[in-house]
Amino acid sequence: MDRDPALPDSPELHRVTTQYVVTEDRLRLSGETAGGETVVLWLTQRMLNMLIPRLTGWLEQNGGDALLQEFAQQAAEASLGAEPPVPASQAAPGGCVTSVDIGTGPDGAVLIFKPETDEQGVRLPLTTDALRQWLAIVRAQYVIGGWPTSVWPAWMDEAQLARPQTTGFALH
Repeated sequence: MDRDPALPDSPELHRVTTQYVVTEDRLRLSGETAGGETVVLWLTQRMLNMLIPRLTGWLEQNGGDALLQEFAQQAAEASLGAEPPVPASQAAPGGCVTSVDIGTGPDGAVLIFKPETDEQGVRLPLTTDALRQWLAIVRAQYVIGGWPTSVWPAWMDEAQLARPQTTGFALH
């Protein structure tokens, strides 16, 4: 994915694990950089409720009607492979995300998660399929956490119902 010149040059995550943590009532995004460093970011329901409509809205603008969205979502989820989780270390840098910058292009999106102590943030480049896969994981974590799913578009609900349910708390 091409780098958007308007976005700051920040460390880039190559692999992430997104998991609902009951004791925190937040999602933990454990990411690994190309250099093997781990970053742990916390995403609140409030932050995600602002982010999700922007990301799903972008997918809708670039992918057709609800039926096409549902098919594209199902195809992306079907191609999601299993990977070992990124370990979440308490000593890892990161923090609670207070803002997210979004850059989009023809190939996908770049999310820059900015924790309260880091103005530069951490980049997560996602192809369109990878964005769909990550959104499916986040939606599954919403369900695990018992969070309201009204922020999700109907085509995500249909795609979620069409795939087999997974067990456990961590999806990658």
